[in-house]
Amino acid sequence: MRSLSYLIVTLLFLSSGAIAGDGKLKLASVSALAMDAESGQLLYQKHANLRMPIASLTKVMTAMVVLDSGQSLKEKIRFTERDRESINHYFSRIRVGSELPRGELLRIALMSSENLAAAALANNYPGGEAQFVAAMNNKAAELGMRNTRFVDSSGLSPKNIATALDLAKMVAAAAKYPEIQQYSTTPVHTAQFNRPRYRLAYVNTNPLLRYQRWEADLSKTGYLDLAGRCLVMQTEVGDRQVVMVMLDSFGKSSPVGDAGRIKRWLESGSSGRVASAAQNYQRNKLAGYMALQSTASLR
Repeated sequence: MRSLSYLIVTLLFLSSGAIAGDGKLKLASVSALAMDAESGQLLYQKHANLRMPIASLTKVMTAMVVLDSGQSLKEKIRFTERDRESINHYFSRIRVGSELPRGELLRIALMSSENLAAAALANNYPGGEAQFVAAMNNKAAELGMRNTRFVDSSGLSPKNIATALDLAKMVAAAAKYPEIQQYSTTPVHTAQFNRPRYRLAYVNTNPLLRYQRWEADLSKTGYLDLAGRCLVMQTEVGDRQVVMVMLDSFGKSSPVGDAGRIKRWLESGSSGRVASAAQNYQRNKLAGYMALQSTASLR
């Protein structure tokens, strides 16, 4: 039974790939997609309908829900123990009791993936965290993200799941928000806290933006053990805006490498090579995803 499932996964692995170009694009990500942001035309896809954990890519939806609410970005938000509980006391340099304007919370949540900021945004939403998560799922439905589910605002839960195709829709919509464009692509930033007064320096988790190697309308990274390394971007390739989605990539720098491979492939038809270890990683992870989905379908 296992050998049969492995054969199926191997065939899926070998057959997945290009919609345009020479079909030889190789990536280190289990699932990936490139889409024209304006027309929605798929330029490349690889297991784009596979439901997977999305880690901190969740925060893009968090930002849209906050901005849609019309809450003041200048209002000061106080960090509380409730916020720490929301992220299971995950490490943060932010001091409980200190304050920061809502817009600054959005910025550090997007550019530097600050989990406590994402939790505080949800807890300071009308109706609290439960209503915030409901709004996230309502927004996903509005955008046609049919295979997406959110359970928290930070992405620390592996139960936040989506497909690359759904995430492409989310990114294209989020890139139309000027605040998300600005905050998610900020290279470095110093946040000024009150009560007590102190400063914290933040850097963008995407090295392409941190070192200003690329320009982008939107960027967000994500990582969990179960989700692997993830990256979404909207950037200009040639004369069009392209949404890129890379999920569960092998190695810390692999999502950035895959973004470069997609860009190079769209421009020239060649992408370069991917290490054999990354190919083996993808086969093993695909087998796991397929087994989980088969189990779920039998319930």
